[in-house]
Amino acid sequence: MVSMKRILNGGMAALALLAAALVAIPAKAQEEFPFGFVMTLDAARMPGSKRIPSIEVGDNGEVILELWCDGGKGQFSVAGNTIVFVPGAMENRTCTPDRAQADKDLLAALGDMTSWRRHNEEVIFSGSKSLRFLINGN
Repeated sequence: MVSMKRILNGGMAALALLAAALVAIPAKAQEEFPFGFVMTLDAARMPGSKRIPSIEVGDNGEVILELWCDGGKGQFSVAGNTIVFVPGAMENRTCTPDRAQADKDLLAALGDMTSWRRHNEEVIFSGSKSLRFLINGN
């Protein structure tokens, strides 16, 4: 009878370890920076436009930006929860003054980012402003 009790206790301990390991795996994956994905700004469309800014992040941090009107390139450098964005060449498209200003404001906010965090499919960049992006599903 004692051996049966030991077997049950050992089995319960093994199940507890397995459950803890399974819980830890998704938590780690949720905290990884979404290299290789497209993220869309969590914002309403501007009146008269179907565009919402998006960022496509390559595996090495290279960025393709589509803003409210303009588009361009840049680079993310990520170390832990610290992030730096360096804008590259921007394509100057014909924009309305309000969209051109919104593009400038968004680029400035991206340039002021100092940290990031991820929860499931949302990524929040923090700096002078908080920017919330949603990872696009395939």
